[in-house]
Amino acid sequence: MTWLASLESRTPPMAALAVSIVAVSTSAILVRFSDAPSIVKALYRVVFTTLLLAPVAVSRYRDELRALSARDALVAVVTGVALAAHFATWFESLEWTTVAASVTLVQSQPLFVAVGAAVLLDEAINRRMVGGILVAIAGIVFMSLGGLLSGAALAGARPLYGDALALVGAVMAAGYVLAGRSLRQRVALVPYVTVVYTVCAVVLFAVALVEVGGGGTAATVEALTEYPPEEWLLFVGMALGPGIFGHTVINWALKYVESSVVSVTLLGEPVGSTLLALVLLGEVPDLFTVAGGAVVLAGIYVTATGRPSDA
Repeated sequence: MTWLASLESRTPPMAALAVSIVAVSTSAILVRFSDAPSIVKALYRVVFTTLLLAPVAVSRYRDELRALSARDALVAVVTGVALAAHFATWFESLEWTTVAASVTLVQSQPLFVAVGAAVLLDEAINRRMVGGILVAIAGIVFMSLGGLLSGAALAGARPLYGDALALVGAVMAAGYVLAGRSLRQRVALVPYVTVVYTVCAVVLFAVALVEVGGGGTAATVEALTEYPPEEWLLFVGMALGPGIFGHTVINWALKYVESSVVSVTLLGEPVGSTLLALVLLGEVPDLFTVAGGAVVLAGIYVTATGRPSDA
């Protein structure tokens, strides 16, 4: 795998992060095109991502997989559960509260990452980085302001329950980033993400059985498998874009970039999704979204340029 090592050595981590944010930004567009239930979309996105990586892990990283310590393997398993919990709780929150409230709350994850990075990983976070994180989160709030002003805090079937689920999703996302930052210092990328994605897929499968089941075995199988070819192409697209070039590249970058910087960079996803929606779907963003997006990008810039290594 010398070619891979050469590629890694020549790839600037921040440039890789930029590519990953563009990739994960396609997720909202692909999800919009799909008519499958949300949990099914999440399940097959992770399943196909795992299927793409597993042959490489088994054929070329067998020794690294065997060399995983029990502690590192356990942390990777817990990380997979956290990733699945992030998907499940966030998607479920959208059923009970508004999109504006849910997105704003789930995107608060950099705050949890910043605290966890300082306490658990002993990462240096200076005032400029803290300021950048707060600016970026303020931008996310501003992007959602139109929905929030329309009464999002009180809308939905069970808004407090939905808001709580979104916060749980934020905490789970933060745990996923923090664990990745820790393990990637000593575990190779492909073995690490293969374990994490496999566990995540198993958990999401169990959740999907609960959500779409209830009508007997035949009905459950149909609910999980009876989709037209275009839906399966969308599932594969979710795996290739947001999965391989998105989350997997993010996990690669976590070896080289502080978790707080990676987490705040992830706030660029709604901005990228908005731009893609404008180009591909003709959805013109409102003034709050445009202004908030600019604030998010400014916050990301301030945080990234405030890294201790750049000081």
